[in-house]
Amino acid sequence: MRVIDSHTAGEPTRVVIEGGPDLGPGPLAERAARLEADHLDFCASVVLEPRGHDAIIGAFLLPPTRSDCAASVIFFNNLQNLGMCGHASIGLGATLAYLDRVGPGRHSIETPVGVVELLLHDANTVSVTNVESYRHLKDVTVDVDGIGPVTGDVAWGGNWFFLVRESPVALVPQNIRPLTDLTLKIRETLEKNGVTGKDGAWIDHIEVFGPPVNPDADSRNFVLCPGGAYDRSPCGTGCSAKLACLAEDGLLAPGQDWVQESIIGSTYTASYRNGTGSGVVPTITGQAFVTSDAALRFDPADPYRSGIRF
Repeated sequence: MRVIDSHTAGEPTRVVIEGGPDLGPGPLAERAARLEADHLDFCASVVLEPRGHDAIIGAFLLPPTRSDCAASVIFFNNLQNLGMCGHASIGLGATLAYLDRVGPGRHSIETPVGVVELLLHDANTVSVTNVESYRHLKDVTVDVDGIGPVTGDVAWGGNWFFLVRESPVALVPQNIRPLTDLTLKIRETLEKNGVTGKDGAWIDHIEVFGPPVNPDADSRNFVLCPGGAYDRSPCGTGCSAKLACLAEDGLLAPGQDWVQESIIGSTYTASYRNGTGSGVVPTITGQAFVTSDAALRFDPADPYRSGIRF
């Protein structure tokens, strides 16, 4: 199986170029559902130890089904498919440039939640225009065991987020373990209290905010991903959800830049235009770098050929 690895603002992406499963015909959303239902061994083998680790996001590159798209892609982690992934989209842009499949300019990419646009500025700098993002619930307060009341917004940015404006734990790298514990507790509490996204969707990402360290940034964040790892980048879909909340609160105008800093100090520049519905259409700009072009091997005698899982 040929894969190309990259990182976007520190967060890794592994794009599967050759050797993935046959998902059959039909719309991309249906093939994505088949991937999750029938091929979790494939997903786990790509992103989990011993070949990967919890932070890697997989991207299964497929031929486009639409004439106006340069490629189709299904994003996945160690638990499930992801409807959309901002950092992996930026990584995909850098990967397609590395493969000489795209050049500088605008390119449409088909995802299971809709078509997104990549603007390739150069080999490493990519702007992603995401799907329309919106806030679902405002100022939801839950009582987190050992922490107390925590208030946040439920918003969609291609994935579901609970956004906490003021983190009760300082956003410094030395606190990554306490921040992970905090956000896991928040997610568990949301589940216990029946707080969900639209139509009962699981809120799989938790994002807490605080003041930036970089004087050029507007905010710093820590993001818990579905599998329990933290996002090294500022999180593209999380930035999209944040923009929807800022816009609805009148705190950020269309076209105005918002610089989001991650827990490791990397940044994205984000802005939005008004959507056709009640949400916003975000654009996230960041940099990605290809780190390897490799062949994954799967020995039938290897007891962990499908990843280490418990």
